[in-house]
This record gives sequence, structure tokens and C-alpha cells, in this order.
Amino acid sequence: MILLTGFEPFGGGSTNPSWAAARDAAARLRNEGLDAQAVELPCVFGDAIRVLEAALERYRPELVVCAGQAGGRSRISLERIAINCDDARIQDNAGNSPVDRPVVDGGPAAYFSTLPVKAALAALQAAEIPAEVSQTAGTYVCNHVFYGLMHALRLRPRTRGGFVHVPYEPAQLPPGSTDPSLPLDQLAEALAVVVRSSLATAVDLKIPAGATH
Repeated sequence: MILLTGFEPFGGGSTNPSWAAARDAAARLRNEGLDAQAVELPCVFGDAIRVLEAALERYRPELVVCAGQAGGRSRISLERIAINCDDARIQDNAGNSPVDRPVVDGGPAAYFSTLPVKAALAALQAAEIPAEVSQTAGTYVCNHVFYGLMHALRLRPRTRGGFVHVPYEPAQLPPGSTDPSLPLDQLAEALAVVVRSSLATAVDLKIPAGATH
């Protein structure tokens, strides 16, 4: 079973392409005969992890792909690492703005994704979808969920998971905006590609996708 998640709108936005993409990707995968479900997470520290953990318990997936919006990025970002730090520049949807607080008290400093991020990168590039391996998921609710997911999966060794950031979709942008965006159809297909490549890959590829800064 495959679980995809996205977030509700935040920061004054009326939509969040991560949720629309996760929902549409799950539908695409079901049409291909795969058992896939999508769950919308609240953009709230703490609550988001609780909803995610409830979904893990309910669906008991073999693969989890969480998605979030990264406005300003121009590519699908395959996140490599989650850090044990909440440091909010803006309030979440419940008015919380933690500063320098651990996601999990006493947890390790970081967790790596267990998705084959390099294989997913190659598959996205083959599909002509702009993509990159990202070395930071930030310190807002996206990283909070990514870390919470990987912390939960330490007790589910047969389940792989990770996090993907998506850019804006064009409908979110005001006229004249120069912010990068990708069509929703492409965002949904990107998440489906990540799932397909993850299911097909037991050992990740060894290809360069690092960063110099």
C-alpha cells in the first residue's frame, strides 16, 4: 500500500499544490492497479505528525511519500535529510511559531530519506520534469513532518519513506509574477514517478546530485 500526503493551505494562501498533487497522484496510481491513498495534513506543528501517525496506523503502507509546497523553487525537490529542529519564521495555521525547538526530544540530530532519491531524480529527468536532490527541507512544518515520518518509520523497518517539495502551480501566482511554477498535472505526475521509481528500486543509483553550497 502507498500513502501520499500533502498540506492544507498556509501563510494566507487559498490553495496548496502539494495536497492537490498528492490527491491526483494517488488517483493515477490507483488507475494503474496500485493501492494508493492520499491524506491531507494540517499545517500545524504537532498536529501534522499526529495525523500522519494515525494514517500510518490505519493504512500500514509499504511506501510513504509526503509532499509540501516550496514557493520560489523551480524544480521538484527530492529531500535527502530531515533535521531535529523546529524554527518557524512565520506562524503555522494555529498561531504557533516555535524557535530552536526539537521535533522529538532526545531524537537523533537527523534522519536520511529511505526513498531512492537518485533513482527518482533520474526517472523525473527522463520524464522531462525539472528535478533536483535537495539538502534541506527547511525548519518549518515540512521538515517537522519529514522528521516525524522518519522517526515513526524507525519502528516500521519494512516501510520506506521520504519527503518531496513542489513549486507553486501557476494558478497561485498573481498576474505579472516572475516566481517559478509548474503545472499541477506535472506536479501530480512527478509524485507518481517518485512512487513508481521507489517501488522499482531496491538499491539507489550512484550518480552525482550534491551541492557546493
